[in-house]
Amino acid sequence: MAVALLPRHSLLLLLALGAVQAAVPPPPQAQLQLGFYARSCPRAEAIVRRVVRRRAARDRSVLPALIRLHFHDCFVRGCDGSVLIDSTPGHPAEKEAPPNLTLRMLDVVDDVKAAVERACPGVVSCADIVALAARDAAAMAGRVRYELPTGRRDGTVSSAAEVNLPSPSASFAEALSAFRSIGLGVVDLTTLLGSHTMGFCHCGLIMNRLYNYNSTSPFDPTMDTGLLAVLRRRCPPHMVTPQNQSRDVIVPMNFVAPLGPFGLDNSFYPSVLAGRAVLQIDQELASSGAARRIAAMFASRPGNFRVQFAKSMVKLGGVNVLTEKQGEVRLNCRRLNS
Repeated sequence: MAVALLPRHSLLLLLALGAVQAAVPPPPQAQLQLGFYARSCPRAEAIVRRVVRRRAARDRSVLPALIRLHFHDCFVRGCDGSVLIDSTPGHPAEKEAPPNLTLRMLDVVDDVKAAVERACPGVVSCADIVALAARDAAAMAGRVRYELPTGRRDGTVSSAAEVNLPSPSASFAEALSAFRSIGLGVVDLTTLLGSHTMGFCHCGLIMNRLYNYNSTSPFDPTMDTGLLAVLRRRCPPHMVTPQNQSRDVIVPMNFVAPLGPFGLDNSFYPSVLAGRAVLQIDQELASSGAARRIAAMFASRPGNFRVQFAKSMVKLGGVNVLTEKQGEVRLNCRRLNS
Protein backbone atom coordinates (compact mmCIF):
# COMPACT_ATOMS: atom_id res chain seq x y z
CA MET A 1 0.00 0.00 0.00
CA ALA A 2 1.47 3.35 -1.01
CA VAL A 3 1.68 5.90 1.76
CA ALA A 4 2.10 9.62 1.17
CA LEU A 5 4.89 10.94 3.38
CA LEU A 6 5.53 14.43 4.63
CA PRO A 7 9.02 15.77 3.98
CA ARG A 8 11.30 14.67 6.78
CA HIS A 9 11.74 18.21 8.13
CA SER A 10 7.93 18.65 8.29
CA LEU A 11 7.45 15.46 10.30
CA LEU A 12 10.23 16.37 12.68
CA LEU A 13 8.73 19.83 13.08
CA LEU A 14 5.37 18.27 13.94
CA LEU A 15 6.97 16.07 16.59
CA ALA A 16 8.97 19.03 17.88
CA LEU A 17 5.75 21.00 18.31
CA GLY A 18 4.34 18.10 20.33
CA ALA A 19 7.45 18.19 22.49
CA VAL A 20 7.09 21.93 23.01
CA GLN A 21 3.49 21.45 24.11
CA ALA A 22 4.66 18.75 26.53
CA ALA A 23 7.26 21.14 27.94
CA VAL A 24 4.81 23.94 28.74
CA PRO A 25 5.05 24.25 32.54
CA PRO A 26 1.90 23.45 34.51
CA PRO A 27 0.58 25.81 37.18
CA PRO A 28 2.90 26.05 40.24
CA GLN A 29 0.69 23.82 42.39
CA ALA A 30 0.91 21.09 39.77
CA GLN A 31 4.71 21.03 39.49
CA LEU A 32 6.34 17.64 39.76
CA GLN A 33 10.05 17.13 40.36
CA LEU A 34 12.73 14.76 39.17
CA GLY A 35 14.09 12.97 42.22
CA PHE A 36 11.22 14.08 44.44
CA TYR A 37 11.95 11.23 46.86
CA ALA A 38 15.74 11.68 46.85
CA ARG A 39 15.77 12.62 50.55
CA SER A 40 12.48 11.28 51.90
CA CYS A 41 12.76 7.81 50.32
CA PRO A 42 15.94 7.52 48.25
CA ARG A 43 15.32 3.87 47.30
CA ALA A 44 11.73 4.43 46.16
CA GLU A 45 12.29 4.20 42.40
CA ALA A 46 14.66 1.25 42.75
CA ILE A 47 12.08 -0.60 44.85
CA VAL A 48 9.37 -0.04 42.22
CA ARG A 49 11.69 -1.28 39.49
CA ARG A 50 12.72 -4.35 41.47
CA VAL A 51 9.15 -5.44 42.17
CA VAL A 52 8.02 -4.87 38.57
CA ARG A 53 11.03 -6.81 37.25
CA ARG A 54 10.36 -9.69 39.64
CA ARG A 55 6.69 -9.92 38.68
CA ALA A 56 7.46 -9.58 34.95
CA ALA A 57 9.95 -12.43 35.20
CA ARG A 58 7.05 -14.65 36.24
CA ASP A 59 4.46 -13.21 33.84
CA ARG A 60 5.35 -10.83 30.99
CA SER A 61 1.73 -9.75 30.64
CA VAL A 62 2.45 -7.53 33.65
CA LEU A 63 4.11 -5.05 31.28
CA PRO A 64 1.21 -4.01 29.02
CA ALA A 65 -1.15 -4.24 31.98
CA LEU A 66 0.81 -1.62 33.95
CA ILE A 67 1.00 0.78 31.01
CA ARG A 68 -2.74 0.43 30.47
CA LEU A 69 -3.44 0.94 34.18
CA HIS A 70 -1.53 4.23 34.12
CA PHE A 71 -3.52 5.44 31.11
CA HIS A 72 -6.85 4.54 32.70
CA ASP A 73 -5.84 6.27 35.92
CA CYS A 74 -4.73 9.52 34.26
CA PHE A 75 -7.74 9.81 31.99
CA VAL A 76 -10.19 10.18 34.89
CA ARG A 77 -9.52 12.98 37.40
CA GLY A 78 -5.86 12.99 36.37
CA CYS A 79 -2.97 10.81 37.55
CA ASP A 80 -4.09 10.48 41.16
CA GLY A 81 -4.30 6.74 41.77
CA SER A 82 -8.09 6.89 41.99
CA VAL A 83 -8.48 3.86 39.69
CA LEU A 84 -7.04 1.72 42.48
CA ILE A 85 -9.68 2.52 45.10
CA ASP A 86 -12.17 -0.20 45.99
CA SER A 87 -15.90 0.42 45.93
CA THR A 88 -17.84 0.90 49.14
CA PRO A 89 -21.52 0.08 49.70
CA GLY A 90 -23.60 2.37 47.51
CA HIS A 91 -20.53 3.99 45.95
CA PRO A 92 -19.11 2.07 42.96
CA ALA A 93 -15.54 3.16 42.29
CA GLU A 94 -13.80 3.71 38.95
CA LYS A 95 -12.66 0.10 38.71
CA GLU A 96 -16.33 -0.99 38.50
CA ALA A 97 -16.98 1.01 35.32
CA PRO A 98 -17.19 -1.15 32.16
CA PRO A 99 -13.94 0.15 30.57
CA ASN A 100 -12.05 -0.81 33.73
CA LEU A 101 -13.45 -4.30 34.30
CA THR A 102 -10.60 -5.85 32.32
CA LEU A 103 -7.80 -3.97 34.11
CA ARG A 104 -5.25 -6.44 35.46
CA MET A 105 -2.24 -6.60 37.75
CA LEU A 106 -3.51 -4.17 40.36
CA ASP A 107 -1.92 -6.55 42.84
CA VAL A 108 1.49 -5.56 41.44
CA VAL A 109 0.81 -2.06 42.76
CA ASP A 110 -0.14 -3.61 46.10
CA ASP A 111 3.20 -5.46 46.15
CA VAL A 112 5.13 -2.29 45.35
CA LYS A 113 3.23 -0.30 47.95
CA ALA A 114 3.96 -2.89 50.63
CA ALA A 115 7.66 -2.78 49.76
CA VAL A 116 7.95 1.03 49.82
CA GLU A 117 5.93 1.21 53.03
CA ARG A 118 8.46 -1.07 54.69
CA ALA A 119 11.26 1.23 53.56
CA CYS A 120 9.56 4.62 53.98
CA PRO A 121 6.18 4.53 55.73
CA GLY A 122 3.61 7.05 54.52
CA VAL A 123 5.90 8.75 51.98
CA VAL A 124 5.40 7.38 48.45
CA SER A 125 1.99 7.91 46.86
CA CYS A 126 0.04 5.26 45.00
CA ALA A 127 -0.25 7.67 42.05
CA ASP A 128 3.54 7.83 41.76
CA ILE A 129 3.79 4.06 42.06
CA VAL A 130 1.41 3.61 39.11
CA ALA A 131 3.36 6.14 37.00
CA LEU A 132 6.77 4.69 37.91
CA ALA A 133 5.60 1.12 37.32
CA ALA A 134 4.36 2.09 33.85
CA ARG A 135 7.71 3.73 33.11
CA ASP A 136 9.61 0.63 34.17
CA ALA A 137 7.23 -1.58 32.18
CA ALA A 138 7.95 0.46 29.03
CA ALA A 139 11.69 0.07 29.60
CA MET A 140 11.42 -3.68 30.14
CA ALA A 141 9.06 -4.22 27.22
CA GLY A 142 10.79 -2.13 24.57
CA ARG A 143 13.83 -0.23 25.82
CA VAL A 144 11.75 2.96 26.13
CA ARG A 145 13.57 4.78 28.91
CA TYR A 146 12.82 8.17 30.39
CA GLU A 147 13.18 10.19 33.55
CA LEU A 148 9.87 10.71 35.29
CA PRO A 149 9.05 13.63 37.57
CA THR A 150 7.35 12.55 40.78
CA GLY A 151 5.55 14.14 43.69
CA ARG A 152 1.98 13.18 42.82
CA ARG A 153 -0.51 12.93 45.66
CA ASP A 154 -3.38 10.48 45.84
CA GLY A 155 -6.95 11.49 45.07
CA THR A 156 -9.76 10.95 47.53
CA VAL A 157 -12.61 10.51 45.04
CA SER A 158 -13.26 7.52 42.80
CA SER A 159 -16.59 7.19 41.00
CA ALA A 160 -17.58 4.77 38.28
CA ALA A 161 -19.95 7.42 36.92
CA GLU A 162 -17.01 9.68 36.03
CA VAL A 163 -15.22 7.14 33.84
CA ASN A 164 -15.45 8.30 30.23
CA LEU A 165 -12.54 6.78 28.36
CA PRO A 166 -12.34 6.78 24.55
CA SER A 167 -14.28 3.80 23.25
CA PRO A 168 -12.40 1.05 21.36
CA SER A 169 -14.79 1.82 18.49
CA ALA A 170 -14.30 5.60 18.62
CA SER A 171 -13.76 7.56 15.44
CA PHE A 172 -10.53 9.49 15.01
CA ALA A 173 -12.33 12.76 15.74
CA GLU A 174 -13.84 11.34 18.93
CA ALA A 175 -10.51 9.93 20.10
CA LEU A 176 -8.67 13.18 19.40
CA SER A 177 -11.35 15.18 21.21
CA ALA A 178 -10.97 12.93 24.25
CA PHE A 179 -7.19 13.32 24.24
CA ARG A 180 -7.43 17.08 23.82
CA SER A 181 -9.77 17.24 26.81
CA ILE A 182 -6.83 16.20 29.03
CA GLY A 183 -4.23 18.34 27.27
CA LEU A 184 -2.85 15.80 24.80
CA GLY A 185 -2.76 16.19 21.03
CA VAL A 186 -2.57 14.28 17.76
CA VAL A 187 1.10 13.38 18.24
CA ASP A 188 0.36 11.94 21.70
CA LEU A 189 -2.71 10.08 20.45
CA THR A 190 -0.86 8.50 17.55
CA THR A 191 2.12 7.65 19.74
CA LEU A 192 0.39 6.25 22.81
CA LEU A 193 -1.91 4.07 20.73
CA GLY A 194 1.32 2.40 19.62
CA SER A 195 1.24 0.52 22.92
CA HIS A 196 -1.59 -1.47 21.33
CA THR A 197 1.09 -3.61 19.75
CA MET A 198 1.10 -5.30 23.19
CA GLY A 199 -1.33 -7.60 24.88
CA PHE A 200 -4.67 -9.04 23.85
CA CYS A 201 -8.12 -7.79 22.94
CA HIS A 202 -11.44 -9.22 24.10
CA CYS A 203 -13.65 -10.35 21.23
CA GLY A 204 -16.54 -8.38 22.70
CA LEU A 205 -14.75 -5.14 21.79
CA ILE A 206 -14.60 -5.85 18.06
CA MET A 207 -17.86 -7.64 17.25
CA ASN A 208 -19.36 -4.63 15.49
CA ARG A 209 -16.35 -4.45 13.16
CA LEU A 210 -16.80 -8.09 12.27
CA TYR A 211 -20.57 -8.60 11.99
CA ASN A 212 -22.63 -5.43 12.41
CA TYR A 213 -20.61 -2.49 11.15
CA ASN A 214 -23.30 -0.36 9.49
CA SER A 215 -26.35 -0.46 7.25
CA THR A 216 -24.30 -0.92 4.08
CA SER A 217 -21.71 -3.44 5.24
CA PRO A 218 -21.77 -6.13 7.94
CA PHE A 219 -18.01 -5.72 8.45
CA ASP A 220 -15.62 -2.77 8.49
CA PRO A 221 -14.52 -2.35 4.86
CA THR A 222 -11.23 -0.77 5.95
CA MET A 223 -10.16 -4.07 7.56
CA ASP A 224 -7.78 -6.31 5.64
CA THR A 225 -9.76 -9.32 4.38
CA GLY A 226 -7.21 -11.79 5.71
CA LEU A 227 -7.45 -10.30 9.20
CA LEU A 228 -11.24 -10.29 8.94
CA ALA A 229 -11.25 -14.01 8.21
CA VAL A 230 -8.92 -14.77 11.11
CA LEU A 231 -10.90 -12.68 13.58
CA ARG A 232 -14.23 -14.18 12.50
CA ARG A 233 -12.85 -17.67 13.09
CA ARG A 234 -11.61 -16.74 16.55
CA CYS A 235 -14.59 -14.57 17.51
CA PRO A 236 -17.78 -16.25 16.29
CA PRO A 237 -20.84 -14.14 17.13
CA HIS A 238 -22.51 -16.68 19.42
CA MET A 239 -19.55 -16.70 21.84
CA VAL A 240 -19.83 -13.14 23.09
CA THR A 241 -22.38 -11.27 25.16
CA PRO A 242 -21.87 -7.96 26.99
CA GLN A 243 -22.34 -9.74 30.32
CA ASN A 244 -19.26 -11.95 29.94
CA GLN A 245 -16.95 -9.53 28.16
CA SER A 246 -14.28 -9.68 30.87
CA ARG A 247 -14.06 -13.46 30.40
CA ASP A 248 -14.65 -13.89 26.68
CA VAL A 249 -12.23 -15.10 24.01
CA ILE A 250 -9.16 -12.94 23.44
CA VAL A 251 -7.08 -12.27 20.33
CA PRO A 252 -3.68 -10.59 19.95
CA MET A 253 -3.76 -6.81 19.60
CA ASN A 254 -1.15 -7.12 16.86
CA PHE A 255 -0.80 -10.30 14.80
CA VAL A 256 2.60 -9.16 13.45
CA ALA A 257 4.65 -8.43 16.57
CA PRO A 258 8.35 -9.39 16.31
CA LEU A 259 8.83 -9.02 20.08
CA GLY A 260 5.75 -11.10 20.85
CA PRO A 261 2.55 -9.97 22.55
CA PHE A 262 4.34 -8.36 25.49
CA GLY A 263 7.02 -6.40 23.65
CA LEU A 264 6.79 -2.68 22.87
CA ASP A 265 8.03 -1.67 19.43
CA ASN A 266 6.88 0.15 16.28
CA SER A 267 5.26 -2.89 14.62
CA PHE A 268 1.79 -1.52 15.40
CA TYR A 269 2.16 1.12 12.69
CA PRO A 270 2.73 -1.08 9.62
CA SER A 271 -0.37 -3.00 10.73
CA VAL A 272 -2.43 0.19 10.87
CA LEU A 273 -1.21 1.30 7.43
CA ALA A 274 -2.07 -2.14 5.98
CA GLY A 275 -5.61 -2.19 7.43
CA ARG A 276 -4.64 -4.84 9.96
CA ALA A 277 -5.37 -3.02 13.24
CA VAL A 278 -7.69 -5.04 15.46
CA LEU A 279 -9.45 -2.17 17.25
CA GLN A 280 -11.35 0.42 15.28
CA ILE A 281 -9.84 3.28 17.30
CA ASP A 282 -6.42 2.10 16.09
CA GLN A 283 -7.43 1.69 12.45
CA GLU A 284 -8.92 5.18 12.54
CA LEU A 285 -5.38 6.60 12.66
CA ALA A 286 -5.13 5.80 8.95
CA SER A 287 -8.15 8.01 8.25
CA SER A 288 -6.43 11.21 9.38
CA GLY A 289 -3.79 12.84 7.21
CA ALA A 290 -1.64 14.02 10.12
CA ALA A 291 -1.94 10.80 12.14
CA ARG A 292 -1.32 8.65 9.07
CA ARG A 293 1.87 10.55 8.25
CA ILE A 294 3.12 10.21 11.82
CA ALA A 295 2.27 6.49 11.73
CA ALA A 296 4.19 6.09 8.47
CA MET A 297 7.22 7.80 9.95
CA PHE A 298 7.12 5.63 13.09
CA ALA A 299 6.74 2.53 10.91
CA SER A 300 10.10 3.21 9.27
CA ARG A 301 11.93 4.85 12.20
CA PRO A 302 11.66 2.80 15.39
CA GLY A 303 14.04 5.10 17.25
CA ASN A 304 11.75 8.07 16.67
CA PHE A 305 8.83 6.08 18.04
CA ARG A 306 10.71 5.22 21.23
CA VAL A 307 11.76 8.84 21.80
CA GLN A 308 8.26 10.20 21.24
CA PHE A 309 6.63 7.45 23.31
CA ALA A 310 8.80 8.51 26.23
CA LYS A 311 7.84 12.18 25.76
CA SER A 312 4.14 11.39 25.49
CA MET A 313 4.23 9.17 28.59
CA VAL A 314 5.83 11.98 30.60
CA LYS A 315 3.15 14.34 29.32
CA LEU A 316 0.39 11.85 30.18
CA GLY A 317 1.85 11.44 33.66
CA GLY A 318 1.46 15.15 34.33
CA VAL A 319 -2.27 15.34 33.62
CA ASN A 320 -4.22 17.09 36.40
CA VAL A 321 -1.89 15.87 39.13
CA LEU A 322 -2.35 16.66 42.81
CA THR A 323 0.75 17.93 44.63
CA GLU A 324 1.93 19.45 47.90
CA LYS A 325 -1.01 19.58 50.35
CA GLN A 326 -3.64 18.36 47.88
CA GLY A 327 -5.11 14.89 48.32
CA GLU A 328 -3.22 12.47 50.55
CA VAL A 329 -0.61 9.71 50.51
CA ARG A 330 -2.66 6.56 50.91
CA LEU A 331 -1.30 3.92 53.24
CA ASN A 332 -3.29 1.27 51.36
CA CYS A 333 -3.80 1.99 47.66
CA ARG A 334 -7.24 0.37 47.70
CA ARG A 335 -8.84 2.60 50.31
CA LEU A 336 -8.74 6.13 51.66
CA ASN A 337 -6.87 6.89 54.85
CA SER A 338 -10.03 7.98 56.64
